[in-house]
Amino acid sequence: MSAIFDRRFLIVIGKGGVGKTTVSAAIAMEAARRGKRVLVAMCHTKERLSELYNVAPIDDKVRTVLPNIDAVNMSPETALTEYGVIVLKSKTLANTIFGNRFVAAFLKGVPGLDAWTMLGKAYYHATTVENGRPEYDMVILDAPATGHGLDMLRVPKVLMDVAPPGLLRREAEKAWSLFQDAERSGVVLVSLAEEMPANETIELYAAVTSELKLPVARLVLNAVLPPLFSAEERKEICELPKKLSPGTTLASLVLASRARALREGVQEDAEKRLDDTLKLERTNLPYIFTAAFDRTDVEQLSHAFATTS
Repeated sequence: MSAIFDRRFLIVIGKGGVGKTTVSAAIAMEAARRGKRVLVAMCHTKERLSELYNVAPIDDKVRTVLPNIDAVNMSPETALTEYGVIVLKSKTLANTIFGNRFVAAFLKGVPGLDAWTMLGKAYYHATTVENGRPEYDMVILDAPATGHGLDMLRVPKVLMDVAPPGLLRREAEKAWSLFQDAERSGVVLVSLAEEMPANETIELYAAVTSELKLPVARLVLNAVLPPLFSAEERKEICELPKKLSPGTTLASLVLASRARALREGVQEDAEKRLDDTLKLERTNLPYIFTAAFDRTDVEQLSHAFATTS
């Protein structure tokens, strides 16, 4: 199995709110530092990559946002037309066909087509060769949150099962072959070290590996607090509030310490459960104590992947 930065296609997925875009941005920065040309492809989302990188808003046109890093916020409509250009070899003909309102109305009724156009666009960029070399060394798909993300990843297999022999089915088969190749592709699971996100990550892992049979490249835990207390100290701190008069300054400090100790306990339990159940290589991204998270902070997080081969 290839190391994470040797792979051409990474699918970053996890529960909503765990920081998938932050992880995608950090991986892209580290890959770019290694001299790789990277595309971060978002899926028709309220994008925040531009805020993380301190660049202009990113739309459905691929553009360079940082040295060696391109980005796009894919829309189904634009992706469909671009797919048409690839198939028909003519931008004018594709615009004529896919710009027709009757054709557009018909295509909107095709189940899974929106997801396929975006997934297919990302796949296309991962496999395109220009002037004898790949267009991108790595494409990072910032996938939708768990449920929608799994639905998107199921689409190629559905097309392989139900589409008649022809171009659409052949493209789905080629994409699925890439996604299942552990040398070239991998899923990056993103979670927080908390009970609910950890539980959902375990369920997500089961769906990705058992149902879809896709290779999982890594587990990333985001916003991990640095431990201040040992397990024994946490136990003692949790008993202290009972011994103090409420309302005093010391009692307030103890309550704050107790809250931190409890959070660390939850974090430790979640990490252990994830490690014991998934047995994956894990990268921890530290919690960044800042009011305005920006490129400097993403740069700091990206160094957590520096020892990842």
